[in-house]
Amino acid sequence: MTPDQFASLMQPIIATAAGRACDRALTDDLETAFPASGEVVTAVEQACHQAIAAGWMCSQGGEGRRFGRVIQATPASHDLSVDVVDLTEIVGPHHRHPNGEICLVMPVDDGAKFDGHGRGWFVLRAGSAHRPTVKGGRALVLYLLPGGAIEFTGQ
Repeated sequence: MTPDQFASLMQPIIATAAGRACDRALTDDLETAFPASGEVVTAVEQACHQAIAAGWMCSQGGEGRRFGRVIQATPASHDLSVDVVDLTEIVGPHHRHPNGEICLVMPVDDGAKFDGHGRGWFVLRAGSAHRPTVKGGRALVLYLLPGGAIEFTGQ
């Protein structure tokens, strides 16, 4: 799995999310188009594990919290960045999503939840903020940011 192969794999998801408001309707549309147990999400999850093993994904951070931006917000990505985090039993740094955040939770350990969400999609509205939290084990979280916008608050 190369970065270019991963970007190609993400294109249908990016096209579905492009230009959309970060709201419940987007969550519903993503769940319908790309169900958590479906072919596309399964391929994305496998690709993430391969890319992490290859060392180019989640290459920053340390024990319990590894992360990295794998697709920049550009015209080719419809102004959506794609980041992947690998989190184990952690409360991460507080941050804001000026334009929203589109999350795909992929538990590695049975029962692992990200901000109380198990496997699948959830969307945080524009202006939302949180401390990303994983409980119940280890989870990968892929998230798309409109405009690549994220603001760490230091709180």
